[in-house]
Amino acid sequence: MSNILVIKHGSLGDIAQACGAIQDISKNHPQDRIHILTTKPYFELLRKNPFIHNVILDKRLSRFNLIYLYLLMRNLKKLNIKKVYDLQNSSRTKFYKNILFSKSNCNTWSSSETTLPSNISKEEFDKDPVLNRFDHQLKISGIKTEHTMTPNFSWAITNIDNIKKQFNLDKYIVLFPFCSAHLTHKKWPHYNKLIELIKNKYGEQIKVVVAPGPSEINDAKNINAVSILDKGKVLDISQLASLIKGSSFVVANDTGPAHISAHLDIKGLTLFGKHTTAYKVSIEREKFKAIQVDDLEKLSAAKVLEKILI
Repeated sequence: MSNILVIKHGSLGDIAQACGAIQDISKNHPQDRIHILTTKPYFELLRKNPFIHNVILDKRLSRFNLIYLYLLMRNLKKLNIKKVYDLQNSSRTKFYKNILFSKSNCNTWSSSETTLPSNISKEEFDKDPVLNRFDHQLKISGIKTEHTMTPNFSWAITNIDNIKKQFNLDKYIVLFPFCSAHLTHKKWPHYNKLIELIKNKYGEQIKVVVAPGPSEINDAKNINAVSILDKGKVLDISQLASLIKGSSFVVANDTGPAHISAHLDIKGLTLFGKHTTAYKVSIEREKFKAIQVDDLEKLSAAKVLEKILI
C-alpha cells in the first residue's frame, strides 16, 4: 500500500467540482491510501468523503513563515508519498512541488502544467472548462476517468429532518441571492421581485427560502423569504447540501451553492453576467441550467420565472 496525495484548497464550488476527480483517483488506486491537503473551511466536510482516507490541514500561512512551511513539508515527506494529484493548480501548489518533487513529471506530480498539451500554452489551456481540464490532467496521468466529468456531491448530505420540521419544509424553492463582498458583479438584484412572482403563481403550494452564510444573515433580512438557520446558526456545508437536495428548484448567483446544486442532480438555474461563462466553469448539467446575460441588472424577474420548472 502506498500513500497518494490530492491537493484541493477550495473554494466551495471548486470542492464540489473536484469530487468526481477524487472518486476516479481513489478507484484507480484501490490498494493505496488517499490523503487530501485542504483548508480549514473544508476539513470536516472532506472527512466525510468515502473516497478519502485522511485529511491534512493546510493553514496556507505566508510562504515567508518558514517554521510553518518546514513543519508542513516535513509532515508530508513523512508519508513517503508515491504520487501527488494537484487539483488546485495554483502558484502556491507549484511552490510546494518545487520543494517536494522539484524535477518530477506527471508520473509523480500530476498538475495542469505537468500534463499540459504540447501544442497549447497554459494560458490557452486554462480557458477550457474546469471539468475538461481535470479530465485531461487525470487521463494523461494514467487515470481512467468515469466520474470526473459528472461529479456527484451526494456523499456530503446529512439528516436535517429536525430543520425541515422546524420550518415546516415540504415543497420549497431555495434562492441564493448573496455573494462575497468583493464579487458584487455576480449579484442579480431582482430576487425580491422574483419571490413576488413565485408567490403570485404558486401561492401556498410552495415555500421560498434562503440559506445565508456567516456574513449574510443581516442581508437575508432584506430578502422576502424564510431564512433557514440551525438554532440561530448558519447551516454547515452538509446541512446546506441536504437542504438543496430536498428542494423543488434552486435559483442562485454564480457562487459555491450553485455548484453544489449542479452536482446534486436537482433542478435549478444559475445567473451569469459577463464575468465568466457557464461553459468555462462547467456548471450546466442535465437538470441544472444557466442564464447568461451581459448585464444582470437588465435580466428581468419575469424572464427568470419562465425558467423555473416545478
